[in-house]
Amino acid sequence: MKLSPDSCLVNVASNRQIVARMSNKDWKKQSEAQKKLYKDSVKMALKLDSNDFIYVTTGKNDFYKFNEVYPSLSRGILAFENQGVDPWYAQAILLIESPGQLKKSSVGAYGAFQLMPSVARAQGLVVTKNVDERKDFDKSAYGAARLINRVCIPEAKKILNAHNIAYNESDLWFRLFVLHVYHAGAMNVRAVVNKINPTEGGQQLITAMWQTKAASFGNSSQNYTQLALASQFILHDMTNSECVRLFDCQETEEN
Repeated sequence: MKLSPDSCLVNVASNRQIVARMSNKDWKKQSEAQKKLYKDSVKMALKLDSNDFIYVTTGKNDFYKFNEVYPSLSRGILAFENQGVDPWYAQAILLIESPGQLKKSSVGAYGAFQLMPSVARAQGLVVTKNVDERKDFDKSAYGAARLINRVCIPEAKKILNAHNIAYNESDLWFRLFVLHVYHAGAMNVRAVVNKINPTEGGQQLITAMWQTKAASFGNSSQNYTQLALASQFILHDMTNSECVRLFDCQETEEN
C-alpha cells in the first residue's frame, strides 16, 4: 500500500512471506519462461510444494491516497453512527475501497464505498442511466451502512452459527469477517468457511481465509482484510506524525 508502482514484492501465496523486492520494470521485461524459472527457484529454495503459488505484487501507493481520504473519515463515521452501525466499518471501507477517488471498478462498483448497482438499489439508492446516487458521498455512506447492518452482519452470523462458532460483534476478527462478506458476498464467504470447516473463530479463522480459496473467494478476497489491517496501521502512523504539540506538559511550581 505504501510501495510505489515501479516496485514489486515477490511473496509466497499461502502466508504472504516476502521473498524479494525488485523493480517492476525489471520483472516485466523477463519472458514468461524466465518468470516461471525464477518462481520455481524460489519454491526450491524455500522447500515449497510444486503446487504452491508465488505472487508478484506491484506497489499501489498511487491508488491508496490516504492523505486525500483522511478528511472524509469523520463524515463517513458520522453517517454510520446515525444508522446505528459500528463506525469502524466506515473507516475501514473508506481507507481501502476507493480512497480519495471517485472511480468505477471493472465490475461496476462505484462511489466512496464501491457499491454495486443492484446492491445500491436494494439499499434505497437511485441508480439509473441518468442518475447515480452512489456518486453522492452521504447517500453512498447511507447505503453502505444499511448494507452492513441489514445484510453483512446478519449473514456473517448465519455462517458462523452454522459451524457453532461463538462470536462477539466488537471483536476485531468478527469485524474482519463481516468485511469479507461486504467485499466477496455471503455466498462466497460461506463457501470458503465450509471448505475450512473451522471449530472456532478468532484470528485463526481469518488467517485460514487468507490462505484458502473457494467459489469466487480468490486472491483479492483473501487480501481484503489484510489491506484493512494494514490501512489501520498506516492511519495510526499518519495521525501520530501529524499531531501538533499544543501545550507544554511539564509540571510547574506555583509561587
